[in-house]
Amino acid sequence: MRYPEAPFRHLQRLTDNIGLLRHADGVVPLHADGYSVDDVARGLVVVCREPAPSQELIVLSRRYLYFLSQAQVLGGKFRNHLGYDRQWHGLPETEDGWGCSLWALGTAAARGATAGIREESFTRFGRGARVSSPSPHAMAFAALGAAEILDSHPGHHASLELLYRARIAIGDPGADAEWPWPVPRLSYANAAIAEAVIVCGSYLGEDRLLDKGLRMLRWLLATETRAGHLSVISPLGWSRDEERRPAADQRPAEVSALADACVRAAAVTGEDRWLAGLRMCIAWFLGDNDGKVPLFDERTGGCSDGLTGVERSRNQGAESTLAMIAVLQHGHRLADPAPVTAAPGAPRSQPVGELERRDWPRRPDDRVDLAGARRVLPGKPGAVAAVGEHQGAGRRGGGRLARRPLGDERAGQPGLP
Repeated sequence: MRYPEAPFRHLQRLTDNIGLLRHADGVVPLHADGYSVDDVARGLVVVCREPAPSQELIVLSRRYLYFLSQAQVLGGKFRNHLGYDRQWHGLPETEDGWGCSLWALGTAAARGATAGIREESFTRFGRGARVSSPSPHAMAFAALGAAEILDSHPGHHASLELLYRARIAIGDPGADAEWPWPVPRLSYANAAIAEAVIVCGSYLGEDRLLDKGLRMLRWLLATETRAGHLSVISPLGWSRDEERRPAADQRPAEVSALADACVRAAAVTGEDRWLAGLRMCIAWFLGDNDGKVPLFDERTGGCSDGLTGVERSRNQGAESTLAMIAVLQHGHRLADPAPVTAAPGAPRSQPVGELERRDWPRRPDDRVDLAGARRVLPGKPGAVAAVGEHQGAGRRGGGRLARRPLGDERAGQPGLP
């Protein structure tokens, strides 16, 4: 199987000195649609996942982090949409933008290329983790960020509490083998829900919950497979009361969530059979899908926004391009499982199965004391690992985003080290 290297040139095309533009007409960025916190957060995730980022990618990570810092208000919530006129629209909230931001900040705190990025992200995560959301998807995204923090800061109080709240918000997976989902309808980024349940079960030391999360993912993968290839649920959703599920409008973000969850399951269980799901996700972008057309555009480095029946969208916006990059990053690790060198001060990587990983290790022998929000160290009676709130200085965002990007010395911004 072919594993193309993840390209960043279209992502750079969509990024200006403020942030990541949401949409494109073909490959041309549409400035009028402005910026979405969800997209910028996912941009920070994929850039920080690069094991040896170039200086250009480090500049992107600083820019995305600065955008999220401006989007966050003092209480921890996030504004979600910035117009091209540099005015924020809507009130601060704890919907998907908040959840994706915590996912991104957790990832940057654990894997950011510089100490400054890691420290600022850690501070911002702590502020955002003070609040919660009633949305299962938002809490699922936030849980992924909490897992990243726990990998780099074992026993982190706020992260453990966030996982506990995420477990409650998502609900108990069903006992029905034909529909093991916590809710009666699938919608979008479905695999992120299963991955969050796996994360909660693993990091909270609840093996039964972990098994339920793996069962959910196994069922979802089977549900979204047709004739040996992926045929994923559209954002229109689907329930078992409907005879047919919509085959049109399949989105790359759904495939990316499935790839992340399969990699997580492989890391938690140590079973490489989960990587078969990852290979199907890679193949979907390369043309093994309902339309038999590739969505990954090797010429532009972008990705079509969706698969509509047997055709692909001509537009290559931020969400789809980020989804493609995330999946190809996993594929690159499959193709080249050699250990990578972490940035100075960053967490070291450990190989799991045939996939070299820095993320999502399972600690099956850890026991979590939820009352004290501590992680009891295995094999060391009485020993605990606890990390308090980081006291680094955060930046207070205003109602208007500054034009200068984080870390751009030429623009007069001192930036992060």
